[in-house]
Amino acid sequence: MMNTGLSRRALMGVFAATAAVAAPSFSNAAGFLRGAGDIRRIQMYSGRTGERIDTIYWIDGEYIAEAVREVSLFMRDWRNGQAVAMDTRTMDIIAATHNLLDVSEPYQLLSGYRSPQTNAMLRSQSSGVARNSLHMRGQAADLHHDSRSVNQIARAAMACQAGGVGRYSGSGFVHMDCGEFRSWGS
Repeated sequence: MMNTGLSRRALMGVFAATAAVAAPSFSNAAGFLRGAGDIRRIQMYSGRTGERIDTIYWIDGEYIAEAVREVSLFMRDWRNGQAVAMDTRTMDIIAATHNLLDVSEPYQLLSGYRSPQTNAMLRSQSSGVARNSLHMRGQAADLHHDSRSVNQIARAAMACQAGGVGRYSGSGFVHMDCGEFRSWGS
């Protein structure tokens, strides 16, 4: 039998979580980011690559290295295939926000990691792209959700009180990052 490093209790928690998922309130997000709860899960779809990911990346107080690598590869720069290790703090904000939205369908990932070349190209086309974007450090994601508005997603992300939250209502997405706590956009 392969040793995965997971305890029996952690595995039982995974199975229990798939049977019944509690709907946390906005006030639970900060606690969730500090380690409350037994699992953390990422669910996303990329229209750019046609790929989907639905993985538990944290169990019982520990990140699962292989799952974190999977998420990082999924969030790669789709224009050139380059990837970096995504910051787990950003993953935590994404997961907490998803839980607060109380939805079962995945986010649509518009942009995760961006290579410096991609960022420079986008910056030449739009004044809304930061020169030193946290996307280039694997610390940001631009996300959309079909069943929730930009304002609903942004309010849930702001409830986490961790990182930056940008509303891009005209383009239909929310930016989330693990930088300093701030918000912008409409």
